[in-house]
Amino acid sequence: MAHHKSAKKRIRRNEKRQLINKSRISRIRTFIRKVEEAIATGDKKVADAAFVLAQPEIHRGVTKGVLHKSTAARKISGLSRRIKALLAK
Repeated sequence: MAHHKSAKKRIRRNEKRQLINKSRISRIRTFIRKVEEAIATGDKKVADAAFVLAQPEIHRGVTKGVLHKSTAARKISGLSRRIKALLAK
């Protein structure tokens, strides 16, 4: 248990930040899931629309510090590659 006033404050702050970060990550995952579901249906227009909405959310995760820059780039690249593959089908 924390004994210093500053340590107690840090614990309270960490709990608040954890909730905020958890909701941000959940929101990002939801947007990614919507893109993946659109890809699974095979509808390129719907997938493109979902991807356009998901991309800024993923970038925002990097800005807010809940995602690493490389992770965001990998996710965006993978989704984009899968959407482009829909044309080949």
